[in-house]
Amino acid sequence: MTEEHKPLNFLEQIVEQDLAQDYSREDLRFRFPPEPNGYLHIGHCKAICISFGLGEKYGAPVNLRFDDTNPAKEEQEYVDAIKEDVSWLGYEWDKVCFSSDYFQQLYDWTIQLIKNGKAYVDSQSSEAMAEQKGTPTEPGVAGPYRDRSVEENLDLFERMKAGEFEAGEHVLRAKIDMQHVNMLMRDPLMYRVLHKSHHRTGDNWCIYPMYDWTHGESDYIEQISHSLCSLEFKPHRELYDWFLDQVYSGEDLRPKQREFARLNLNYTIMSKRKLLTLVEKGVVSGWDDPRMPTISGLRRRGYTPASIRNFIDAVGVAKRENVIDVALLEFHIREDLNKIAPRVMAVLDPVKLVITNYPEGKEEWLDAENNPEDESAGERQVPFSRELYIEREDFKENAGSKYFRLTTGKEVRLKNAYIIEGGEAIKDENGNITEIHCTYDPDSKSGSGTEASKSNVKGTLHWVSIPHAIPAEVRLYDRLFSDENPDGHKDKDFMEFVNPNSLQKITGYLEPSLKTAGVGDVFQFQRKGYFNVDKDSTPTKLVFNRTVGLRDSWAKIKPKPQQNKPQQKPQQQQQASPLSVINKLGKKLANLPDEKRINTLSDIHNHAVKLTEEEVKGFFNTSAKKIGTRLAGMESLYAFAKANSKEISSIEGAEEFVQKAREDSNELLQEAARKF
Repeated sequence: MTEEHKPLNFLEQIVEQDLAQDYSREDLRFRFPPEPNGYLHIGHCKAICISFGLGEKYGAPVNLRFDDTNPAKEEQEYVDAIKEDVSWLGYEWDKVCFSSDYFQQLYDWTIQLIKNGKAYVDSQSSEAMAEQKGTPTEPGVAGPYRDRSVEENLDLFERMKAGEFEAGEHVLRAKIDMQHVNMLMRDPLMYRVLHKSHHRTGDNWCIYPMYDWTHGESDYIEQISHSLCSLEFKPHRELYDWFLDQVYSGEDLRPKQREFARLNLNYTIMSKRKLLTLVEKGVVSGWDDPRMPTISGLRRRGYTPASIRNFIDAVGVAKRENVIDVALLEFHIREDLNKIAPRVMAVLDPVKLVITNYPEGKEEWLDAENNPEDESAGERQVPFSRELYIEREDFKENAGSKYFRLTTGKEVRLKNAYIIEGGEAIKDENGNITEIHCTYDPDSKSGSGTEASKSNVKGTLHWVSIPHAIPAEVRLYDRLFSDENPDGHKDKDFMEFVNPNSLQKITGYLEPSLKTAGVGDVFQFQRKGYFNVDKDSTPTKLVFNRTVGLRDSWAKIKPKPQQNKPQQKPQQQQQASPLSVINKLGKKLANLPDEKRINTLSDIHNHAVKLTEEEVKGFFNTSAKKIGTRLAGMESLYAFAKANSKEISSIEGAEEFVQKAREDSNELLQEAARKF
């Protein structure tokens, strides 16, 4: 039998190409660089699994680096939590690094940039600087301090460092190009004044470097071979490389930034700021609330490292943003727990069942299989008696032919025990059933081999012996948001979509084998779902969290697909690709009024930087009659070429495409062609 080889994802292909050209395996080093300003969430798991996964695949070291450049939001608590999360997922880092360790080196490099005329101190307000930066379709203009002398810049920067100025009085900016098509290249900030104590450097610094200046240089100091980040940083790659140009020696390894699509889940918020809002407003009990998408929340809810890693592997590494159905994550935790979780009996909405012909005072211990998926799990014994709890929903006085649970005059089997026949229902003054009477067949004991035990009854119920039952607090968790895209409504706040039924606390009754269960232990409550022991448990009170139900209860409230084909795994929900968005915008582009066309061009530019070269080349054969699409293609080519530092001569067919626009009678096409 030949071994099945999984195809390489595009990041692995990049690494393979580098190894085939000028890299050796000894050159490979990756990193995971979280900012310690909050707890990691499921979205971070993708970045963790990608970087550490590449490290495992190629036997390369991976640094855990904390990008701690903003002391106003960062705390040691978050550093410790992040370490715990990465370790819990099963990954080992080579070094723990901090960007703050490089503050002095970054400062020394900055002094050299100022001396080289490539950085200056700007004393304008942030509003003035933002206005001078222009727009995606309009170039920026130089500010009044851009041409300060080297001597004045050095003096002001030293005084910023010495703490002479308040926050906002001065900033240091790189001196690049205020008319650059990429707005990030229009003299970006490098340092700001911030009088805040840092969790590692204390009060040693009054100035702190910005992320774009710090990140690539930290990669360079650590000799990271491949700096992998999510797609929103793709426009930053040009700035990443420009900053490296200023410090690169030409003799050692130069890091490469490459981007992948981040993880987006429906029914989920991924913003740390908004997750913090949920904590601060008491919507959840903390960062590790089992409803939170944080790794600590998922861990507390009962998710396993294997389930999360398998989920990330199933999602894959993509170049395009899409939204993943959270049901896929739930599928993977069910799949993992199905293999490892012991089966136990717990009744969550109890009603008393009395077996009238079972001897009073008698009890017997019955054999029960721990996990049919794992032969090595063995068996346990559960107590059986005259009085039991069953689920209230498992009995109806009058039921139709398709009801296979307990009803008057019909038989069901009690799991691992006997066949019983429903009898009288005892009710209170309000008509509520308080007790159900039934009879049992003594010869029908499960596994006894008697003819009665082999009787074919369609229903099987779980139960708990009342004299032996252990009461426990059971927390029934559900999705925190009732809307698939709680953060996607411009006219509504995401808090409006908080699911008021995301947590229900009840008292359940458990079989006595669970008395010794410890925090974190996972179980399948038969016919109810997967549960784990919460950290709030005490020696006298067990607390269980529902990890996930046995099936997706949300599927039935979604619109039904046109073709009702069974699916084993939930499917990914695709968002419109940048190319399809550009095509849609281009259809009416030529007929829009000037102001609206300018805004639309800005949208096209923003999407065009995410295109591949092949997608851009697809515009070159557009019909001459489709002016709007040709115009969108021209603008896409322009933005793509600038973002990737390409001459159009290096793109097959581009020069001919532009020349046709120059010769066209349409003025808009002519104007677009003049940009090249």
